[in-house]
Amino acid sequence: MIRSGKALCGVLISSCCVPIRHSVSGKAWITPKGFDTGIKTFNSLTKQKEALILAREGTATWYSCGPTVYDHAHLGHACSYVRFDILQRILTRLFGVTVIHAMVITDIDDKIIRRSWEENVSPDVISRMYEEEFKIDMLSLKVVPPAVYLRVTENMHHIVTFIEGIIRNGHAYATKEGDVYFDVQSIGDRYGKFVGAISPPGQSGSSNKRDSRDFALWKRSKAQEPHWESPWGQGRPGWHIECSTVASHMFGSQLDIHSGGIDLAFPHHENEIAQSEAFHQCGQWANYFLHSGHLHHNGSAEKMSKSLKNYITIKDFLQSHTAEEFRMFCLSTKYRSAINYSEGSMSEARSSLETIRAFISAAQAYMKGQLHCPPMQEDLLWQRLTEAKSNILTALADDFDTPRAVSALMKLVYHGNCQLQPVSTAEGGIRSPAVFGAMVTYIRDVLDVFGIDLLYSREADVLSSDGNLQAVVEQLTRFRSEVREFALTHQDSQDKKSDLYPDRIPLLKSCDTLRKDLALLGVVIKDRGTTSTWEIKQTQSGQTTTRTSKHEK
Repeated sequence: MIRSGKALCGVLISSCCVPIRHSVSGKAWITPKGFDTGIKTFNSLTKQKEALILAREGTATWYSCGPTVYDHAHLGHACSYVRFDILQRILTRLFGVTVIHAMVITDIDDKIIRRSWEENVSPDVISRMYEEEFKIDMLSLKVVPPAVYLRVTENMHHIVTFIEGIIRNGHAYATKEGDVYFDVQSIGDRYGKFVGAISPPGQSGSSNKRDSRDFALWKRSKAQEPHWESPWGQGRPGWHIECSTVASHMFGSQLDIHSGGIDLAFPHHENEIAQSEAFHQCGQWANYFLHSGHLHHNGSAEKMSKSLKNYITIKDFLQSHTAEEFRMFCLSTKYRSAINYSEGSMSEARSSLETIRAFISAAQAYMKGQLHCPPMQEDLLWQRLTEAKSNILTALADDFDTPRAVSALMKLVYHGNCQLQPVSTAEGGIRSPAVFGAMVTYIRDVLDVFGIDLLYSREADVLSSDGNLQAVVEQLTRFRSEVREFALTHQDSQDKKSDLYPDRIPLLKSCDTLRKDLALLGVVIKDRGTTSTWEIKQTQSGQTTTRTSKHEK
């Protein structure tokens, strides 16, 4: 583990909270009291870098908006989650901060309900299926799971209680129809912390709302929709209230860090702040808001999204790329900047990883005595290593500047390669294996902080997966052939023209159905009499390969 001595010591900030910054609305941002991590991070509340000060020494409370689980997760989602995973790894492994991360799973929503109607299943089936797929996708990308996932549907009693508290504090109102709205005017100019959030009071968008900016905390139930009991009648929560409730249930009235995509800043995060501060009756609920930039596809001005139909699912992406390559791609820009995904950008990420791998391989060959080089400028290499350590730590303490850190790392690799100039025969003299051992170890440690493991072999993983798949298909085809042969047995074994047993006809139909279903998955079974052959057709980089086996009784 790499750690900063300065960060581990920490700096206790005076308990006196002094207003030092101003948000868009003019409300002062208060410097948190607690322990300075030694990091400066861009705070969306103040639109500039601030010292990252935590309420508890060595511990950060961190809440993030999780997925609405109604469809496959795509690279736009992946980019945000991987970027924040990298930030959390840096905090933990470089600056010695334990991150307590909680994430909500939105498992009831208009989109989930619509999808359940389309599929003719319950919303629970849709949400659980895509929730599990999301978690698998995150593990595939090597994202460290949060300390806890919290589902909206399992926190309904907390949500109702939270809404009751906001009403009791005079910041929300219920309508006779059974809806509950947050009263934006009740908090004055405290509403509008993010750019674009302020709009003057006007005609309400609904006859039941007092102000057009008021937003739903509770929505009355509609026909055929899931609903829960509440003091205002049957219904379900509005979008924003779930995050305020879950975060407060987990962390109370004070939160160090809140993260999410930049598109969530308004209205979602704006409304979260309004609700939470109204409930807790506090002046500053979350001290830092960190927002990740959009992922764009092939230079498009539009972000990658499901609504625009311009997305690539995580599962499809991992068919041709590795998690390590995607992480290197994410490291290439600052987490809060927009990033452009293309085959060219992925090729650059892959090339950087290959350059590092090649250096480590050459350095290890030199350490083993298998690579002969002229005498090294050892003192210079030690100096370059010291500079790299300082530059990388400085970069990551400056708003998690991963592009600058990666540049410093690649510069160290360059200096190492300049010394590793092979010669045909050993010239004798002093060798310098220790400095290369130090360089290799440090490079691996930094990549480990970023969640990149160069020892991981995608090729080996693919071969293992292919082998397992073939074994499963072989056993399945064998079983099907035996069932099929049994179903094709004639009543008169001596007369092949005699009728089949009627009660075995359904088995024969099931065999045919299985063959058709497997064909859709790329497994082609061909029957010739009682003999069956199978093929697995897989597409890699546009090339189709076929593997064939035969089973006969």
